[in-house]
Amino acid sequence: MKRFQSRGGHRSGKQDRRQLHVLYEDDAVVVLNKRAKLLAVPADDSDTPSALSILSEELKAKRQRAFVVHRIDRHTSGILLFAKTWPDREALVQQFIRHTPVREYLAAVRGHLRLKEGTLVHYFRQEGMFQKVTTEGDPKSSRAELRYSVEHHLRAASLVRVSLVTGLQNQIRVQLSAIGHPVIGDRKYNPSEKLERRITRVALHAARLQFIHPRSGESVCIDCEPPPDFQSLLQALGLPIRRGR
Repeated sequence: MKRFQSRGGHRSGKQDRRQLHVLYEDDAVVVLNKRAKLLAVPADDSDTPSALSILSEELKAKRQRAFVVHRIDRHTSGILLFAKTWPDREALVQQFIRHTPVREYLAAVRGHLRLKEGTLVHYFRQEGMFQKVTTEGDPKSSRAELRYSVEHHLRAASLVRVSLVTGLQNQIRVQLSAIGHPVIGDRKYNPSEKLERRITRVALHAARLQFIHPRSGESVCIDCEPPPDFQSLLQALGLPIRRGR
């Protein structure tokens, strides 16, 4: 297995100025550490920069292209995977359709969960830009499943590691909110979070991605530590500061 790890932050120079931080790259794939508030892909009828548009411009100089494999929310930071050719993209997308990649997130949530670890299953119905929790019997529902483990109990909050089984839009935010532990800073699904001042976005970070390389067949594992704003929030909530390694 190939394993790569980022300790947060961004490279200096051109990529930093253009909001790109490459975690891994070869002839088939590019893995980015997307900073929060940067779109993963362009919005309709908008010229706002996105990870895809910036990466495409960077690759154009090498006569290469970028193809979307999966997405993470605009306000979520962390790992984002792109392919460089259509066949590589198709091979990777099939993995995501089968839910075989390992996709782990870190979330800072309100309160202390009753169980240290568990599995959550809900059913969502898309209503405009929102996911609404519904029932299995709803003909327009989609099944959402995740696994979680509590990494740290904090002051009136918890740091939770989430592993996606399915991959619906806003899934983690909606499911954790549904059990009474909303993600800190998530104003979309919890309007009271507009009062949060220690972080200006959703406290959610894509921390690990493991997939099968579309050409070599080898397992590739990428780890990415949370950025400074996320870590600052955790420290404000009482997480001890790590001293070296």
